[in-house]
Amino acid sequence: MFQEAQYIRETYLEKNMWPSIFCQGCGIGTVLNCALRAIDKVGFDIDKTVFVSGIGCSSRIPGYIDADGLHTTHGRALAFATGIKLANPGLEVIVFTGDGDMAGIGGNHFIHAARRNVDLTVICVNNYNYGMTGSQTSPTTPTGGITMTSPYGNIESPFDLSALAIGAGASYVAKWTTAHPHETILAVQKAIEKPGFAFVEVLSPCPVGYGRKNNLKHGKDYLEWMMRNTIGRSRFEAMSADERRACTKVVIGELRNEEKPEFTAEWAKLVDRVFVE
Repeated sequence: MFQEAQYIRETYLEKNMWPSIFCQGCGIGTVLNCALRAIDKVGFDIDKTVFVSGIGCSSRIPGYIDADGLHTTHGRALAFATGIKLANPGLEVIVFTGDGDMAGIGGNHFIHAARRNVDLTVICVNNYNYGMTGSQTSPTTPTGGITMTSPYGNIESPFDLSALAIGAGASYVAKWTTAHPHETILAVQKAIEKPGFAFVEVLSPCPVGYGRKNNLKHGKDYLEWMMRNTIGRSRFEAMSADERRACTKVVIGELRNEEKPEFTAEWAKLVDRVFVE
């Protein structure tokens, strides 16, 4: 285990960026770890990979990877990533984003990148708040959740990001938590290998931001809370209809894996038909 961790560190990480800026108990380091292990298992050329992010704590991830990265404006990561993929379809494009960055200001880009089925791997760290800018309410903050801008409890219904990705047309969708690292590694690996828009949502602790306002001040408490409040897809589907309706837990697992036409491939066919023939 130690040798594998040392190999990942020496092969993929920027040495001059450590220690990281992430708070104690934050799950973003776990997401980075899982992503790099998945990339290594796939075995593609890191020099032909571009990491893209917007603004937020999770969007700092590309800065820690010794590879080409694009740190874009708030909410625009998927727009930039789409441009990169269209300009050079041979590149692997991996996007790191957060619930605020992608589902808030970037929501329109999210649904249309999924609708087009652009060949992007999107890893969304969902920590239920705008962690970097002071723990404001995000589109995924649970109803009743306490944040800087909902001190008496959030009254809005949260987005289910994975359901939104499915509804918009993504080819691959999975939802896990940082308490499920092995499953997350496998999901990211499948997402990378999947042609089309692949979306992996990772529920992640934010003890300093969201956690301290919601009795989850320590990373360990947060992980235990996620284990108690999630249920695997197979177990959920084995329930009766009444049990499913009464279930308040978050369903995790592989939620979609379908074959669909990929946007850049269809675009290449169109170019050949119109401009070559």
